Amino acid sequence: MSSVPTAAETATAAVAEAIERHLTVATAESLTAGMVAATLANTPGASGMLQGGVVAYQNTVKAGVLGVSRELLDAAGSVDGDVAAAMAEGARRACGADVGISTTGVAGPDPHDGKAVGTVFIGVATETGSRWFEYSFSGDRQDIREQACTGALERLLAAVRGLGYRS
Repeated sequence: MSSVPTAAETATAAVAEAIERHLTVATAESLTAGMVAATLANTPGASGMLQGGVVAYQNTVKAGVLGVSRELLDAAGSVDGDVAAAMAEGARRACGADVGISTTGVAGPDPHDGKAVGTVFIGVATETGSRWFEYSFSGDRQDIREQACTGALERLLAAVRGLGYRS
């Protein structure tokens, strides 16, 4: 058995930690198209922390629903760290959550917006601000999407652990 936690195990830890800390979570997903929210929702107790999520596959949804700047999308394209951070903040705001988590990237088979297949950005937003993390995953389309989902859940768990308790 592998010592690396699975997405489900990481989701279980993130759900438990968020509930313990009285934190809510929202997702904004492009590349993963709802996998992160679905993995969280598959976890018993998720209704105690998961506010909702937005599948923002198209830039029109990133801009119109999540509030990502059209200028940023036009200049950087959808596969960009600042876009990921803005998506996470948009999810947080739209769903009224304490933490927003987002995914955007290139699953393949072809490059997109000048970015190589496997390039993924994960955004995290909390009341203290938003940031992004860049990854380079390998494998086929499904492998890359699954790795991005796991990465997002790992970043969510770290963010929840980094936030203080709420009354």
